[in-house]
Amino acid sequence: MVKRIQIPGSERSALPKAKKTGPAMLDHEITVTVYLRRSSGNEDLTEMMKNMAERPFSQQYLSRSEFEQKYGLEDESVKRVEEFAREYNLKVKETNTASGTIMLCGTVENFNKAFNVELSEYEHPDFKYRGRTGPIEVPEGLSDIVLAVLGLDNRPQTRPHFRVLSESRTGNFARSQASRSSYTPVQIAELYNFPQNVDCSGQCIGIIELGGGYTDNDLQQYFSNLGMPMPEVTAVSVNGGKNAPEGNPNGADGEVMLDIEVAAAVAPGAKIAVYFAPNTDAGFLNAITTAIHDKKNNPSVISISWGSAEANWTSQAIQAMNQAFHDAAALGVTICSAAGDNGSSDGVNDGSVHVDFPASSPYVLACGGTKLQGSGQTISSEVVWNEQNNGATGGGVSTVFSLPDYQTNAGVPALAGNGGNKGRGVPDIAGNADPVTGYEVLVDGQSFVIGGTSAVAPLWAGLVAIFNQQLGRPVGFLNPALYQIGQKGGSFRDITSGNNDTSGSGSYTSGPGWDACTGWGSPNGVNLLQALQAMQPAEV
Repeated sequence: MVKRIQIPGSERSALPKAKKTGPAMLDHEITVTVYLRRSSGNEDLTEMMKNMAERPFSQQYLSRSEFEQKYGLEDESVKRVEEFAREYNLKVKETNTASGTIMLCGTVENFNKAFNVELSEYEHPDFKYRGRTGPIEVPEGLSDIVLAVLGLDNRPQTRPHFRVLSESRTGNFARSQASRSSYTPVQIAELYNFPQNVDCSGQCIGIIELGGGYTDNDLQQYFSNLGMPMPEVTAVSVNGGKNAPEGNPNGADGEVMLDIEVAAAVAPGAKIAVYFAPNTDAGFLNAITTAIHDKKNNPSVISISWGSAEANWTSQAIQAMNQAFHDAAALGVTICSAAGDNGSSDGVNDGSVHVDFPASSPYVLACGGTKLQGSGQTISSEVVWNEQNNGATGGGVSTVFSLPDYQTNAGVPALAGNGGNKGRGVPDIAGNADPVTGYEVLVDGQSFVIGGTSAVAPLWAGLVAIFNQQLGRPVGFLNPALYQIGQKGGSFRDITSGNNDTSGSGSYTSGPGWDACTGWGSPNGVNLLQALQAMQPAEV
């Protein structure tokens, strides 16, 4: 009898309010992603990350081809998984040696046997899903290389972090200055002093989407209204996901259009690659690894506006995705991720505080939210975004990731309500997110004002694209540099008023310097670019 080993952190429980309705159909074909541990090279990459943290921009980033050659899966590891698949009548659908993933397809019955699980159907008040409880097991011969098995359970893993202003606005975006309470992305960029007249045609911004879609007609009309040429937008299908507008602006379409319109408007000329995948842990991972290792579109920065509280993930999924973000850092790809829209609880109603993942990854630029008021280049007021039941910026302290070196001197507090724990602090930076002072966008033929930290991730992604264009090289793993710059002052607008408590479960309050509501604050784009230029070595 083959000895089996549990994959650490693979345990699942049924969702609250979900009822098991019966076993999954045994002959139903499904696809599952196996994420493998790198058998060599981790020490080199760890040393590279350490050098980056201590001396930003001291390391030459790897090209995608160099990374695959040096750190891609070894043939022996792939062979072992292929033999395992054959033994259980599974087929290898796709192998991505650069990302370390192998996709297997087969029947529910064969996957039940292969991983010693019992897949069942569950009914939740809002959806149905195929799920499992307990851990996943693999034969002992694979336990040293299999890091995660994702996709057996296909519950919705994340939610988009955007909020539509309750009173929709229709018609032309041009309104009198006196009545304006919302802004085009171009006006937001002006308020934040983004470098102007930069042609970003040498850059590609990747955007991760787990539902919804866009139409060329909407994009043409939107950018025509802004007086800008329509950007080049490419849809990339991952795991069967596709550009599929639902016709519901309050649904995923609102997220997709917000992301594209904000990123492309603030980084004129940048190409946009949108990676569509199913909203599952496997779909999310594969969308991210596809974007990171995409040799065709070559995104230098990736915007993620989807996420969920750390408590809602399996640790195997977090570990796999964090490894992917670690790889992105080595490649010089910046990851911008929304910090969440439900304040310090992050939408978990357990009386405790939580932070959102993937924003909590130490290799991700976590984007918090403010309420911004101003005109032209003059900001009259900016405070922490907190409209109570109508949303508030995520932020706090991770219970998964320890305090990264670059945050050592930032003054990250202990976890609220739990004196001693000092983990990774979230967010790193911020930007306008309150829908009351939100972004004017066009979705499904209608004009809306939308906010949420979902808007901040593409806003910063656009700013990073400008940096990359102006510097002539990717800024890549930006966090260590930003923390050094933040401590010197002058490159951020420090947000010192407000908190992110929405539930009475505890909260974090803004104050001078870094805080767990808005990080270092909102950007002064020109000053930040100058600070980055000053840090660049003469030759790298």
